[in-house]
Amino acid sequence: MEAVARLKDVPTSPRKMRLIADLIRGQRVSRALGLLKYQPQAGAAILQKVLLSAVANWQQKNEDERIEDADLYVKTIFVDGGPMLKRLRPAPQGRGHRIRKRSNHITIVVDSAAQPVLTSAEAETPENEQ
Repeated sequence: MEAVARLKDVPTSPRKMRLIADLIRGQRVSRALGLLKYQPQAGAAILQKVLLSAVANWQQKNEDERIEDADLYVKTIFVDGGPMLKRLRPAPQGRGHRIRKRSNHITIVVDSAAQPVLTSAEAETPENEQ
């Protein structure tokens, strides 16, 4: 059972955030949190909060399971571009250069690597019976 966490309008360029997101893609949650904790980039702290939110969402969906037994991993993570603030910067000879202040949207999907336990009724009934 997977859980999703999204954070919108983060005031960091998507390119900088994708560099950090690539570090934790496909990793176990415990390893990903360890990697993010010691990264010097400012976006690592933001990604760590979103990852913890995804784990909390998973725990909310699966109240009967323990996180330690579930063996959670980062199934999908992607960073999309958000709205841009456009500003003008003074330039020589009366001109103006455009400054684009970028933002992004982060989406993290967390899933359990442990095999789900089938009940006895589900195990006995074949799926493709003709």
